[in-house]
Amino acid sequence: MAVSSFQCPTIFSSISISGFQCRSDPDLVGSPIGGSSRRRVNATSGISSSFTGDGGLSSRILRFPPNFVRQLSIKARRNCSNIGVAQIVAAKWSNDPSSELPSAAAAKKSVSAVSSSAASAAASAPTAAVPPVVLKSVDEEVLVAEEEEGVREIDSVQLNDSKPPSFLSSDGSLTVHAGERLGRGIVTDAITTPVVNTSAYHFKKTADLLDFKEKRSVSFEYGRYGNPTTEVVEDKISALEGAETTLVMASGMCASTVMLLALVPAGGHIVTTTDCYRKTRIFMETFLPKLGITVTVIDPADIAGLEAAVNEHKVSLFFTESPTNPFLRCVDIRLVSEICHKRGTLVCIDGTFATPLNQKALALGADLVVHSATKYIGGHNDVLAGCICGSLKVVSEIRNLHHVLGGTLNPNASYFLIRGMKTLHLRVHQQNSTAQKMAEVLEAHPKVSHVYYPGLPSHPEHDLAKRQMTGFGGVVSFEIDGDIETTIKFVDSLKIPYIAPSFGGVESIVDQPAIMSYWDLTQEERLKYGIKDNLVRFSFGVEDFEDVKADVLQALEAI
Repeated sequence: MAVSSFQCPTIFSSISISGFQCRSDPDLVGSPIGGSSRRRVNATSGISSSFTGDGGLSSRILRFPPNFVRQLSIKARRNCSNIGVAQIVAAKWSNDPSSELPSAAAAKKSVSAVSSSAASAAASAPTAAVPPVVLKSVDEEVLVAEEEEGVREIDSVQLNDSKPPSFLSSDGSLTVHAGERLGRGIVTDAITTPVVNTSAYHFKKTADLLDFKEKRSVSFEYGRYGNPTTEVVEDKISALEGAETTLVMASGMCASTVMLLALVPAGGHIVTTTDCYRKTRIFMETFLPKLGITVTVIDPADIAGLEAAVNEHKVSLFFTESPTNPFLRCVDIRLVSEICHKRGTLVCIDGTFATPLNQKALALGADLVVHSATKYIGGHNDVLAGCICGSLKVVSEIRNLHHVLGGTLNPNASYFLIRGMKTLHLRVHQQNSTAQKMAEVLEAHPKVSHVYYPGLPSHPEHDLAKRQMTGFGGVVSFEIDGDIETTIKFVDSLKIPYIAPSFGGVESIVDQPAIMSYWDLTQEERLKYGIKDNLVRFSFGVEDFEDVKADVLQALEAI
């Protein structure tokens, strides 16, 4: 078949390609195509070197017609916008791994519309072996003989499972680029990740559907099971947490409850801590017993209690927050993981208050990390989401149940998370700094009776927090020296923070847990959980520290 309407130098042979357009890209001139050995075809064999330098194909970006993109093999459509040329050539050259690149004469003979410059480019190409790939005609679906490591084929998109590249060495860079910079599940030249609004994905013919059902190919199928925009979020969070995989859901509570239901069998036993988010406790105390699941509750520092529980019961899971809500207690993640793993017990840490930047629970030994992505990860008080990070084996068990129960995150919400995460390191740095300084100010103030913040030496787990955290978060809890009315007057005198639930956003938020979260209980019942009427939880945003300090001090002076 002849090559037609192709405007760039080429050494294609026997491939019909219509409607190509190409443009210069200064970022690619004189550099290897794709910019990374993981994104090149046969990078170590030298193939890519024939596409560099003046006049080479590395200075071109080819834009493929949509009907052509759909036909490319895994290797040929890894990133159609900038390295598709090398991949298509590599896919066509041979189905025999021992074969060599075609000579200039062979290329010239097999292509009727090749210019002299194209033949010369072919002549300079080195000899190299390529993996066996079959490139069929445009009207047929491509079958890949050997799937390349780190890439899964999806009908009109590609998924990249590779680890973050070495040049993204810091969390700050990962928040911006992970899951996006070197390829994502959407073919686009856009800097920002597009929102894929679809409820289902189609198959070109029944044979393709059968291949998918019989696990000879991988594809999106239904919106509840996956979405390209959402996968970018999952890849980005995985990179930050150092996780094999991440599952994003519609809320933090959705993530926690589905995780518990998936991993704890009927009649099973779990261990948790006294200080935790109230709705999590309600689920454990009121719903899990209906399944015959029993719960042991221990103090976050009660290592002996944990050892006794795992020795006396067949404990499926130890689930705790660290830091906890609202007293910011810290659990020795490395130690509890060692204790639990000896008895075959999984460890899940809710790291919402810590963020993936301040604490790496998986590296400390935990099996899973849960986040309410509504908080710091989203960071703008405009999206509800949750996530679970961990090994592919364990998270897959949760994912299977999630596909049954639903709780799918809308792709528009996924875009908000991607957008929010790009400034996560900047926001958390500011929030860490403001919270630390405000905790010190509050602790020294005569109208504040107690401050709870792991960055203070007075905190019971301060030394532990210093060992396993790089920052202590943007939330400070403290008790006003007074009763509930005095505390209300302090809160109402504040001008900057909003009185609202939640935390972790760019705007400061303040609340009295006794009213916001526990008002349905009597005072005596609240005290069982340590919730006093004068307790305040303050989530510091990204406002200027001096402004926040002045506002808090004037509110204290008002009482």
